[in-house]
Amino acid sequence: MIDARRLRTLQAVADHRTVTAAAAALHLTPSAVSQQIAALEQETGHKVLARDHRGARLTPVGAILLRHAGAVLAELERAEAEVAAYTSGAAGEVTVAAFATGIGVVVAPAITTLRAAAPGIVVRVRDAEGDESLPMVLDGRADIAVAVEYRGAPSAGDRRLVRVPLYAEPFDAVLPRDHRLAHAPAVPVAALAEDPWIGPYPGNPCHDVMVLACEYAGFRPELAHSSDDFRAVVTLAGAGAGVALVPRSALRDTDLTQVAVRPVDGVAATRRVFAAVRHGAEDHPLFRPVLDALSAAATAVPPGDPVTA
Repeated sequence: MIDARRLRTLQAVADHRTVTAAAAALHLTPSAVSQQIAALEQETGHKVLARDHRGARLTPVGAILLRHAGAVLAELERAEAEVAAYTSGAAGEVTVAAFATGIGVVVAPAITTLRAAAPGIVVRVRDAEGDESLPMVLDGRADIAVAVEYRGAPSAGDRRLVRVPLYAEPFDAVLPRDHRLAHAPAVPVAALAEDPWIGPYPGNPCHDVMVLACEYAGFRPELAHSSDDFRAVVTLAGAGAGVALVPRSALRDTDLTQVAVRPVDGVAATRRVFAAVRHGAEDHPLFRPVLDALSAAATAVPPGDPVTA
């Protein structure tokens, strides 16, 4: 019999590419991960990993096991959900990993709803950038992710996860007050091709959205200043340091007195936000109320009209 825990370990190594990184994600030592892999190889009678200077890669047998691991682990999640529903109902802790504005837009309102509707559920929030929360769910460090689309993200068809769409919001142009387009009704992204840009670091999903919007407009932005904090981005724009594209919800409750905020003319950059859980856990009696509360919060608090300044 193949131990399901070893399949989860194999999945973590495949996701993180090295034994050391997989061990950190699983809160194990590298030697413990290596022992799990060795035991899996003994159970199957085949090598499942090949190691070289670039890290660890799956052998053909390892790839076969990985294809089945998602279904096996999903069934175990479903079994745990049914047992939990039978024994205790909706009472316990749920860890939600979400990016900062997602916490404000949907997570905090969901907690307010749950406090009245399901007082037995305690939500623990972990601030995580949009590209960090999905690996946290896959590794078991979080139960639910509030995440965004980004390059390299598990696809919508990834059978390890179940997605719940929450909301989509446009990015607005943030300009210095004395910018030539500060009073334009809308700003074409192409018109900002020669400006210095302010934006998140590479790897942040919003960086990908910004770069893609500029590439669609026919240029690659010159990133003069980098920050993952949109309040800092707005402050730098207000100081005349450059221009930016900022998701609309990040502009709310932000000091906009020194900048001009304008909608984007043409095809706007968009951030698509969703919740995700491990496949099979979507009906867990603890997780389902949280997912429903997140969906209700997304409906009740839409991005709204452009923020103007």
